[in-house]
Amino acid sequence: MDVGIVARHAESEFSVRGTVNGDPAIAGGGLTDIGRRQAEALGVLLAGETIDLCVTTEFARTRETADIVLDDRPVPRLVVPELNDIRFGRYEGRTLEDYRRWAQVGLPAEECPGGGESRSAAARRFARGFEIVLARTEPTILIITHVLPIRYLLGALEGRDPAQRVEPVTYAHPYRILAGDLERAVERLGRWADSPAFA
Repeated sequence: MDVGIVARHAESEFSVRGTVNGDPAIAGGGLTDIGRRQAEALGVLLAGETIDLCVTTEFARTRETADIVLDDRPVPRLVVPELNDIRFGRYEGRTLEDYRRWAQVGLPAEECPGGGESRSAAARRFARGFEIVLARTEPTILIITHVLPIRYLLGALEGRDPAQRVEPVTYAHPYRILAGDLERAVERLGRWADSPAFA
């Protein structure tokens, strides 16, 4: 990979309901009408780009976004489960606010109750996912994923470690990242995951 274009999926049904979904086996969660228009707008924005590979996660909302963005373009697809959203444990299907109440007091290496994932484990997994993308030979790769891997990545690119409070990420907005910058950000994420602490 030479360049990665990273984008959050467009608005989904789960997003509108304010519920969290970290289990790809749960049905539903496709895009809303607004989300489809957001994905179409991203497709127009990227229409002049040569995209050699499109990476999505296992979730319908990322795959549907990719379908709309790429329209009929013959771009190969690759599903990278390591870039899936964080697993929410007992908060699965509950409101984002419910999860946030736990996350804002939980330690970074603390597993989310009910079989969920810690923030440090998720960061380590995201780093592995981006490493898979970096190892690809396709020059330009579109990566459609979720808030947390993108926010952790953007923070690392700016020299910051993951924070306890996660800033939002705009739907279907592209972030262009050179391979060298992505590699350095992934290394930072991995170091933090090995010795996690919130500032």
